[in-house]
Amino acid sequence: MIAVVGAGTIGLSWAALFASHGHDVRITDPREDLVAVVTAGLTELAGVLPGDWAQRVAVSSSLEEAVTGADVVQENGPERLELKQELFARIEKACPPGALLLSSTSGLMPSDMGASMVDPGRVVVGHPFNPPHVVPLVEVVPGARTTADTVEAAAGFYRSLGKAPVVLRKEIGGFVANRLQSAVFREAVHLVLSGVVTPEELDRVVTESVGVRWATAGPFESYHLGGGHGGIRHLLEHLGPGMVKRWADLGRPELTPEVIELIAADTEQRFADRSFSQRSADRDAAQLAVIAARDAARATAG
Repeated sequence: MIAVVGAGTIGLSWAALFASHGHDVRITDPREDLVAVVTAGLTELAGVLPGDWAQRVAVSSSLEEAVTGADVVQENGPERLELKQELFARIEKACPPGALLLSSTSGLMPSDMGASMVDPGRVVVGHPFNPPHVVPLVEVVPGARTTADTVEAAAGFYRSLGKAPVVLRKEIGGFVANRLQSAVFREAVHLVLSGVVTPEELDRVVTESVGVRWATAGPFESYHLGGGHGGIRHLLEHLGPGMVKRWADLGRPELTPEVIELIAADTEQRFADRSFSQRSADRDAAQLAVIAARDAARATAG
């Protein structure tokens, strides 16, 4: 049985994925409208994950009730360190000694989140790339006192769900995927503020170039192939000086109220024609199709 703590976007997505893989799920959240929120959220996700899996999801009125007897706990609470420390201390007391204690945090350190526990090494970050029911990546981040067996158990659990876990070798704020995403977005904002492109044009540049490339080959592999028969060594030796000049010229925009208004107003207007639910469903369907096509091509290539 899997306990899901927190019924926000990530928690509901995890619950649907777990249930669709045959697990019984208990989901808990202190909000008063929990039953309505879970029912509505799972109904939306049923269009992406077909089957009768929703019947495996039960709502629990308390944290302790949800985690009692759980084999796995996936925590998805607000990004407040003190709150997560309290949650994991309570979870540790109520759940079985051998249960995996996982957190979807997007940047807090597992060593810090487990500081109030008897055994803080039990907390492992299992950070999904949103939405968890679609995107394969899970960043598995152990704490300073986490054992190798616990790390492998966490990675194995995510692999059993069809995910692609990557174990980070050290704790670092924001982990890897969000740091990369933040770096790209920082330059995207700079280019928009500099008048080089509009937000819509920037999105098109990404989806028609590096977005396609990175869906099949990451930055290092892409540059290795870009270097021809000489590989990445040839590319860096010949194009590296120009790359370093661009590094020095990258923007450092500030997210002032004025900048937020400029970017948000443009984007909100562009996507006002359809609801969030409609756009999310379209995004999920498109991403699943891309992943399926990529995996099929890899299988054909051997």
